[in-house]
Amino acid sequence: MGVAFLFFLFVGVVVLFLGIFTVKQQTAVIIERFGKFNSIRQAGLQFKIPFVDKQAGRINLKIQQLDVIIETKTKENVFVKMKVSVQFKVIQEKVYEAFYRLEYPHDQITSYVFDVVRAEVPKLKLDDVFERKDDIAIAVKRELNEAMTTYGYDIINTLITDIDPDPQVKNAMNRINAADREKAAAEYEAEAQRIRIVAKAKAEAESKRLQGQGIADQRREIARGLVESVDTLNKVGINSQEASALIVVTQHYDTLQAIGSDTNSNLILLPNTPQAANDMLNNMIVSFAASNQVNEQLKKGGKNKPAEHKQYLDNPDNAHEKND
Repeated sequence: MGVAFLFFLFVGVVVLFLGIFTVKQQTAVIIERFGKFNSIRQAGLQFKIPFVDKQAGRINLKIQQLDVIIETKTKENVFVKMKVSVQFKVIQEKVYEAFYRLEYPHDQITSYVFDVVRAEVPKLKLDDVFERKDDIAIAVKRELNEAMTTYGYDIINTLITDIDPDPQVKNAMNRINAADREKAAAEYEAEAQRIRIVAKAKAEAESKRLQGQGIADQRREIARGLVESVDTLNKVGINSQEASALIVVTQHYDTLQAIGSDTNSNLILLPNTPQAANDMLNNMIVSFAASNQVNEQLKKGGKNKPAEHKQYLDNPDNAHEKND
């Protein structure tokens, strides 16, 4: 009895030791009995019959990522390399299909990615490939979902993480971008230069306007001062001619004083004697008188011209001009 009990106890311990196993979280284990599917075991402590049941395989239920590198060409025959990242996982309710119906899921996913990308990219130009990469990724995901759901796989997301054109094309694109930036810089610089020129011209025009206004105001005040000076001198018995001579001589000496006070002045006033100022005044008076006489003669000549013309036509010797 003792030996048989120990034997059965030993066999029981061995069976228990060989039959107990654990399944990790986010993992499923396929159990086959005599080579035929028996059950799917989830995470936790599990038991199988030793020498009868067997672990056929383990399925990872976590989200996995597969990176696919594809070389294709665009509509203008530019070759590009694209990196498509596919995120997928096994559907927990379809572990059987994922294990038994598809032997190499990565190869299957890669084939579908190649098929979709090489169908979509040749329809687009290179610039459009960069702009519409999200549309390409959506098309890949849609095609993969339709195909892989049957095999127990769920496509979580597809991302186009890199677009790498041919090196010569990249260099050409860089040159184009550099030329565009230089063109924009030149346009901005020209516009800035134009603004500076316009602003400078406006400032100069305003300066000239104010300068002219200042000169006009100055001359107006000088004229008003001269009138007041002449009136003041007339009140003390000095006539207008004498007053004008006095003012001219005074301004003459003021000019000489201003020239002498400036050490850097290159102005020379010739002649610089008081008699010269008197001669200048006399010349101005004579000029004004002559100008007035000429104006009077012109006015009188304009009034007498019609009468002289009539006498000329009344002369018999000029009758032929009258008939004409």
